[in-house]
Amino acid sequence: MSELHSLPRSLPEEQAISSRAITEFVKAVEAKELELHSFMLLRHGQVAAEGWWHPYRANLPHMLYSLSKSFTSTAIGMAAREGLLSVNDPVVSFFPDDLPSDLDAQMASMRVRHLLTMTTGHDDDAMTRMSATHPQHLVRGFLHSTLEFEPGTHFSYNNGATYMLSAIVQQVSGQTLFDYLQPRLFQPLGIVGATWTKCSRGINMGAFGLSLKTEDIAKFGQLYLQEGLWQGNRILSESWIEEATSPFLSVQSESVSDWEQGYGYQFWRCRHHAYRGDGAFGQFCVIMPDQDAVLAITSGVRDMQAVLDCVWEHLLPALGDAGTVSISPEDTVAQAALRQQLEVLALLPPRTQAGFARGARALPVHPASLRYEMEENTDGIEFIQFQFEADGQCLFTQWDERGEHRVLIGHEEWVESETEAQPQVFRIVASGAWQDENSFIMTWRFVETPYVKTMRCFFEEGTVHIKSSMNVSFGSTELPPMKGKMHGIHRSSEHIHTEPQSE
Repeated sequence: MSELHSLPRSLPEEQAISSRAITEFVKAVEAKELELHSFMLLRHGQVAAEGWWHPYRANLPHMLYSLSKSFTSTAIGMAAREGLLSVNDPVVSFFPDDLPSDLDAQMASMRVRHLLTMTTGHDDDAMTRMSATHPQHLVRGFLHSTLEFEPGTHFSYNNGATYMLSAIVQQVSGQTLFDYLQPRLFQPLGIVGATWTKCSRGINMGAFGLSLKTEDIAKFGQLYLQEGLWQGNRILSESWIEEATSPFLSVQSESVSDWEQGYGYQFWRCRHHAYRGDGAFGQFCVIMPDQDAVLAITSGVRDMQAVLDCVWEHLLPALGDAGTVSISPEDTVAQAALRQQLEVLALLPPRTQAGFARGARALPVHPASLRYEMEENTDGIEFIQFQFEADGQCLFTQWDERGEHRVLIGHEEWVESETEAQPQVFRIVASGAWQDENSFIMTWRFVETPYVKTMRCFFEEGTVHIKSSMNVSFGSTELPPMKGKMHGIHRSSEHIHTEPQSE
């Protein structure tokens, strides 16, 4: 990205932030084993601290999950400013051809603002019903669904509601949500390389599916902090931002949960008079108006509240009063310590246990390819193959109904490859190591997502047993075990040439 579109940088103390406190924040999340992938802290529009845990990188986009919702809400605000719609418009008015013949009175009374505040009247996520009843026409599935409550009276977190906002933007603008935002949001902020998934009818999912870089998240937060102004231009109306970030459901101010402070137009209120957009497994855009600060985070964590607790405990008190900046010798030492810490942030690859440089019993001494025919499994995998090299690297190949997929496995170092699983291409950074003479462990990092897959492979004479798990999941993190029978051993005729990911 050009310097023109990059956020300006400064030292923490130049923005009245304690470098020592930022160091303590990083230490705290690591001590609690909260797997952050990146963070960027802004104050007064300046990037005061930023870091990526290797092998995650600044130039890679990251899946945002429900943080996407805040961008969808922003599109509605822009459409309202252009006179294309009003938050008081009936939802059914945008889709006259998709209504049921016996339109329910409660559905007829639903307004756009009910979609924004997730007070549609459903008692659960409508997306489940929409996908089950009309999988190829989700709009119709929503409009034909039953409401348990009068719109505006009951909050229920609802991906289906946000999808409908995306569909409305497309209906009134003649463009997808993503295309609509390009000249109005992404281009002015210098956001390039973004992607957003679509449903089968070409409508951006709205509720999820957006991928951005960490700095893009920070820019979005800074736009809201500046009340819709960007480089002197009005991008979003000030009144919309005030409305969108005000709580529309009851506030439990005494609660220590940041999920009980209120909900606005696809934004959550936080403790300490802050607000945020967030996504599953720790994707955050936290805006702190009282401190004139923004915090962007990507991660792969199960406990999102624990991340925010670290923010409030370590970073919030570090944001001192703005005024005359005086940097002491102690501050200079703290800045150097922080800089050194941020330069070596890393998530370590698996390590070989002492004495097991390679599998001594189960594998040939020379480089070889071991192919296994897999028993019936939920992933439909037919064959897998391990091509072990003398230097410890491995080329793992998998055959399933979608074709052949290869993943390079570094030996105690991260090695990057891409594998295609239609309709997506996944960037995987992987490493492996021997745990004993029969056990090989592989870690696959899908570095543009929150996901990490760990595969423990146990080799016996003629068979392989694989137990896999994910770091995070909406269900169980343990995947069904697999077993394969040896299909052949071949001397390797094709060596792997890879470069490890530099830190």
